[in-house]
Amino acid sequence: MFNIKSLTAVIGLLLLTACGGAPEVGRDGVEAMTEALMQMNPNVRKDEAARAAAISYRHTAELAQAYEITDPPIVHNTKVNMGLKPRGLCRHWAEDMEKRLKAENFQTLEIHRAIATPANPLRLEHSTAIISAKGDDMFSGMVVDPWREGGKLTWTPTRADPDYAWRPREEVMAEKRAKLRRRQHLDATPYRKNFN
Repeated sequence: MFNIKSLTAVIGLLLLTACGGAPEVGRDGVEAMTEALMQMNPNVRKDEAARAAAISYRHTAELAQAYEITDPPIVHNTKVNMGLKPRGLCRHWAEDMEKRLKAENFQTLEIHRAIATPANPLRLEHSTAIISAKGDDMFSGMVVDPWREGGKLTWTPTRADPDYAWRPREEVMAEKRAKLRRRQHLDATPYRKNFN
């Protein structure tokens, strides 16, 4: 027999796991993203902005299917880490989106990778792809984040992202490598007692 605590836990779990799934590619979203990409810089060609927007939406839906997204991002991450799902961590979404967008060889757009270091309550790092005008840095670009909403594309100007403070991926990775080298150096340093 269920008591109230058990019933509440079951309902909560059902609500948590019922979210997600592959969204449909909406024309309004593609058109709005196209306009936003064109507004980044007057040199951005409309055909490239439209293609980048359409690919971003379509590839998000394709990846959601490939990654077997049926849960919110944190639940799906847990399943990936347990080996129950093939891919779907934010870095997977970012890698695959970056690769797909770069395959287009845009002339007026550039694709970047970024990481938001842990400044959130769960202490989770987050990765994404960013589209900017050719020659502009990622901070002048548009975040393309299919992970955040569990397979539903989120896009926003990098500087205006309400949830994440983005940094260039190369910068964050260089810091990680330096930290690892320092730790390895400390681990290799012989223990010396000071007898003075």
